[in-house]
Amino acid sequence: MSLGAVQRCFINTNSLSPPHFSHMSEGLISECSLSYTHFTFPKAIPDHGLVDIFYDCPFAMCPSSRRLQEEEQQLRTSSLPAIPNPFPELCSPASSPVLSPGSLPPGDPSTGKYIVKIFSEDGMGKVVEIPADMTARDLCQLLVYKSHCVDDNSWALVEHHPLLGLERCLEDHELVVQVQASMNSDSRFLFRKNYAKYEFFRNPLTFFPEHMVAWCQETNGTIPPSQLLQNFLASSSCPEIQGYLYVKELGRKSWKKLYMFLRRSGLYCSTKGTSKEPRHLQLLADLEDSNIFTVITGKKQHSAPTEYAFCIKPNKGRAELKELRMLCAEDEQSRTCWMTAFRLFKYGIVLYQNYKIPQQRKTLLSHFSAPVRSVSENSLVAMDFSGRIGRVIDNPVEAQSAAMEEGHAWRVNPVIYLKLLCDTNKIVSVFCAVIHVAQLWFHGRITREESHRIIHQQGQVDGLFLLRVSQSNPKAFVLTLCHHQKIKHFQILPCEEDGQVFFSLDDGSTKFTDLIQLVEFYQLNRGVLPCKLRHPCTIVAL
Repeated sequence: MSLGAVQRCFINTNSLSPPHFSHMSEGLISECSLSYTHFTFPKAIPDHGLVDIFYDCPFAMCPSSRRLQEEEQQLRTSSLPAIPNPFPELCSPASSPVLSPGSLPPGDPSTGKYIVKIFSEDGMGKVVEIPADMTARDLCQLLVYKSHCVDDNSWALVEHHPLLGLERCLEDHELVVQVQASMNSDSRFLFRKNYAKYEFFRNPLTFFPEHMVAWCQETNGTIPPSQLLQNFLASSSCPEIQGYLYVKELGRKSWKKLYMFLRRSGLYCSTKGTSKEPRHLQLLADLEDSNIFTVITGKKQHSAPTEYAFCIKPNKGRAELKELRMLCAEDEQSRTCWMTAFRLFKYGIVLYQNYKIPQQRKTLLSHFSAPVRSVSENSLVAMDFSGRIGRVIDNPVEAQSAAMEEGHAWRVNPVIYLKLLCDTNKIVSVFCAVIHVAQLWFHGRITREESHRIIHQQGQVDGLFLLRVSQSNPKAFVLTLCHHQKIKHFQILPCEEDGQVFFSLDDGSTKFTDLIQLVEFYQLNRGVLPCKLRHPCTIVAL
């Protein structure tokens, strides 16, 4: 704000809209109880888009009041019909005001609107009203728009089953309403990053080792990446993934190591060594009516022999634990190969089309020369507060001059200038010590195990990284980096020179004034790291 006579500023008009409590659109009320002993009221529900649900505390009526209501009910004449509950499907089945995923209203099929609740990594959720034909990609685009995230086409909708310890990323073309219909009441949707969703199209040889692809072994030579992908996508070809897997016997806790074959027709195991003869093959799972999930609690919940467990779950709703086909690989690369091949065999060319759509949209937008203004920029207006009341500056020339005047008044004001010059070294040191806190790649005081979990969830692609505070040295930081599906940790130590603190990753050979400079340097230069920093681990709050 200028210190002169003319006072102008830019304000966000989105924050000026009054609460439209009386203009609630139909179908957005998530819970309504009409019982005498428990009342819940929605507050400030917007007309469309994301819906925040708040609840008033229930109150209990005294016994005398309840007795009077019962007597009044008995005295009601039979000629007057009882007033029916207009929202029976929206009434809470329990007295608790907590909204669980299972108690969400399914929506009105006549209007084509359905209620879906999405959770972020911090456990907070948003209720969304969506049409029946909305895909997972469209819902991610809506959440990116509402959360003001960077749209880099790496966001995914995750189907999470906490009781079973399973989760999977929905394909972009899948209908969210159909997936929700097959989920249990304890299951939920998560909104998170997944950089590995289409990484196999960019680096297929990393995802499909030659010793696991039967077609590669038959040719006795190195397969070009494009030919390898065409073989998987073409419906006329018959590729095959083979190798040993641990299989959990149905209804038992024991695991058995068998030689497996994954084809378009399903997953088979050999009853006689590594034999491929049809009489020695036994069908374990069908790809058409199943989905593949990552097991996040393999050793603890399912007694898996390794940490690289996955399972094939039938599409029919409310699948029980005994109906799951639990599998376990020897390492992360083998598990990734089996799961990626499952997706390619099931969806085929549809996955490639999902991969190309964002690139085509990006190419189309690049032809426009005019810069595209963001939503926050479009909602800013110039205001003049020099008089008794504020006024909106409609003239763009006047608005631009007001902005220039504000900047000029800030630079030439001697009081502000002297305050900034006072104790400069102290201000700079404090600023550099905390400037990284607001960065998306900084995760604060998390453990090594927590950093591993975040890296695993967001794809384990080369260059996926995050920064955290060191547990062994409170003054130091740790760079957690993924390379070749392995997670490595590099300590960032502070070093002082001429009274100023620097940060270094290579024992002082390369020094940086703050962590932002360090990250930007290694995003352009590999240096002592195995690869450049490419993808920051990001956790967004809905």
